[in-house]
Amino acid sequence: MADQALPPVLEKILATASEPDAVFAEILPALGDLLQCHRCFLYLRNPQTKMGKIAYCWLRSDQYPDVTDADWKEEPESLPQEDPLFAAALRAEDSIFVEDVETASPEVVNVDFERENFGHRALIHAHLCQDGQLWAILQPCMFGQPRVWTDLDHSVIAQLEPKLAPMAVAYVKEAGV
Repeated sequence: MADQALPPVLEKILATASEPDAVFAEILPALGDLLQCHRCFLYLRNPQTKMGKIAYCWLRSDQYPDVTDADWKEEPESLPQEDPLFAAALRAEDSIFVEDVETASPEVVNVDFERENFGHRALIHAHLCQDGQLWAILQPCMFGQPRVWTDLDHSVIAQLEPKLAPMAVAYVKEAGV
């Protein structure tokens, strides 16, 4: 798995775009196509102020909900208790690949929370961390059906995390939230 190279389409974006905004705007559609998912979004947050927003959201078609936030919002204090995926991200644990929200362990997924807030059936909860702090969550997902995430999917996410995390930090710091 670790031996696989990052697909050229993603390497090209990372090599040619230098500003976080340009990278995120280009990488989400490329990643969505590569992973053949229905939606891919990026939640950015400041770990000190606990302000966050979904700044980027790519949709395969308009039949899937756009979850983009216009404004930065304070994270609810109860969020880590309500959402075990978010709690794992805050602990800077490895990214989580959920094949089926409906059958996943309740220690991993709060199915009611996922249904109410996101509506997806399968997802990757990729944790973009730096120095043990969560700065962003990259979330490719599927609607209406489970999804077995492949070795390539795991490899791509594992390679993107350390490349995108510093860009997430720069984006949040520039936003000044």
